[in-house]
Amino acid sequence: MAVRLLIADDHEVVRQGLASLLAGTDVEIVGEASHPSEAVEMAHRYKPDVALLDIRMMDGGDDGLTALEKIHKDLPETRVVMLSAFDNPTYIARANALGASDYLLKGCTREQLLDTIHSVATQEGSSEHGELSKVAGTMATRKKTEDDEASLTQRETQVLRHLALGLSNKEIAKSLTISVETVKEHVQHVLRKIGVNDRTQAAVWAVRKGIV
Repeated sequence: MAVRLLIADDHEVVRQGLASLLAGTDVEIVGEASHPSEAVEMAHRYKPDVALLDIRMMDGGDDGLTALEKIHKDLPETRVVMLSAFDNPTYIARANALGASDYLLKGCTREQLLDTIHSVATQEGSSEHGELSKVAGTMATRKKTEDDEASLTQRETQVLRHLALGLSNKEIAKSLTISVETVKEHVQHVLRKIGVNDRTQAAVWAVRKGIV
């Protein structure tokens, strides 16, 4: 059975490129949108199995995450895959928190794209190629030290907020007027206290806690 797909990206060349990559497969493109509100409208009209949304497409104050939130709320049977050129922990965390089935980088191969579409269409969850596999189970397997009472200091909370926004240690150090070594120490303390393994998982935690 064909997978019915909606593509949404504000660049025509990207939409055409995706359509070309998927030509001759069992993926049927039912619509192409160029901005968030059009993506939501087409999702309601066609009720695709999967919606592939560019995270950075803009329409006034709306973006791909806005479309994700609306589609996930109104059409829970439609699986949403966010597509981005940016391996940004905040984007990944927000996509995860808003109900995306996966988050795929635009540098992926045709095979990885197809595998991801099929994985989410069959409700198998995120594929091994998607960025959400990195944070799978982060909230479900929380340690006691990572509970709601995680005792972060004010400085650690500041570092976590900067980290979740995708800043490097050097950028965090410059922003907070502290040394890079001090930032590294704070990052390690934060990861330990909230019970996660890396910066992307920390960003997921921060977004769900409303820190960013």
